[in-house]
Amino acid sequence: MKKSFKKLIEIAKKLRSETGCPWDRAQTIESLLEGIEEESQEVSEAIKNGDYSNLKEELGDLLFQIVMISQVASERGLFDMKDVMDDITKKLIRRHSWVFGKDKAKTPEEALAQWQKNKKKEAISHKP
Repeated sequence: MKKSFKKLIEIAKKLRSETGCPWDRAQTIESLLEGIEEESQEVSEAIKNGDYSNLKEELGDLLFQIVMISQVASERGLFDMKDVMDDITKKLIRRHSWVFGKDKAKTPEEALAQWQKNKKKEAISHKP
């Protein structure tokens, strides 16, 4: 899986390079918004329709949109795909305190309540 993900990132870099695709090179974070919205909608439709073979393709399309936005952000010195993955990893560990910490949650309802409590704590700690 690591090799496949690395290859996907390399494809995005190549498409954005001087020897890549003029259309892809012209894209900005803002111009890629339409693509991410469209692909998200197609993922939603595949799930609603129970079309799991199409879902696989649509998830790939959505993933590539995320990779492309991260590539453009990297070129602008904002963040890169590693930063995106590191941030979500940290967030998932923080918010699942009953799995990775000392809190307790035995039911889906208790887990959701603890998730919301942890999320609220983060919001308070991020306020200026």
